[in-house]
Amino acid sequence: MLLQGVHHIAVICADYPRSKIFYIDVLGLRIIREVYREARDSWKLDLALGDQYVIELFSFPNPPARPSHPEACGLRHLAFAVQDIESAIGTLRDKGVVTEPIRVDPHTGQRFTFFADPDGLPLELYEIHP
Repeated sequence: MLLQGVHHIAVICADYPRSKIFYIDVLGLRIIREVYREARDSWKLDLALGDQYVIELFSFPNPPARPSHPEACGLRHLAFAVQDIESAIGTLRDKGVVTEPIRVDPHTGQRFTFFADPDGLPLELYEIHP
């Protein structure tokens, strides 16, 4: 097989300090490294979930808004696995994040919900059982 796995997901944000707080303090990702790229007037923040590198958070001056509703062509959302969806929703709610009502995937029977990052990027919690 040519592909060996997903290495990372790149996210461009409009307000770097606000998004940095969201991904670190609200979602609990860990900083691997943070670099300011002066030539691009851009920050690049590498974030890990546990021991796995998952997100590159970028800032660029004046990025265009991402169309999310109605759904646009392109990457639809980023999903995070959780073992207890009610507990995860409660943690997000305690930090001021609003989630949609829990839904059930009709094909897998698994429960999931959506919420948004500070720029409206759709994020999902998907409940898995060990």
